Amino acid sequence: MHTQIVSRWSKILLLAAFAFYFTVIVFNNVTDFGSNYEFVRHTLSMDTTFPGNHGMGRAITSPTVHLVFYLSIIAWETLNAVLSWWGAFAMFRARRATTTDFQHAKRVGIAALTSGMLQWLVAFEIVGAEWFLMWQSKTWNGQEAAFRMFMMEAVILLVVQMQEPGPPLMAER
Repeated sequence: MHTQIVSRWSKILLLAAFAFYFTVIVFNNVTDFGSNYEFVRHTLSMDTTFPGNHGMGRAITSPTVHLVFYLSIIAWETLNAVLSWWGAFAMFRARRATTTDFQHAKRVGIAALTSGMLQWLVAFEIVGAEWFLMWQSKTWNGQEAAFRMFMMEAVILLVVQMQEPGPPLMAER
């Protein structure tokens, strides 16, 4: 099998796997709404951070804000799932296309992976872990999971962005 074809399939399958992953995340958040809502509630309330820390003025205890924040996370995850499926499908359709056309087909997948990385970095690592001091909680600390997600997406993004190796496909010769 031609190296370029294997490379393209690698990119398509990795992006589709991440699309599936985000789909499962959304499914879990919708079907077991309360579990992850509690995570958001405890993070924003800062009720499991170190006692007497000087950041408690940042705590948000409004159930309405908790709900809005959680729904925005689910909406962002849904967007990431949709963009990832769309990107994988676009790359699949272009799998036999010229190098230029395949590169063009990657754009939605690149946007999807970037959006996902931003979600883990901004919502979880910056807002959750640093602003709301989630890192202080032994029970409600999602930093490791967020970092794992960020890194998985970063690696897939690097793979997707790589130019395919080898000579051009027959369509370009």
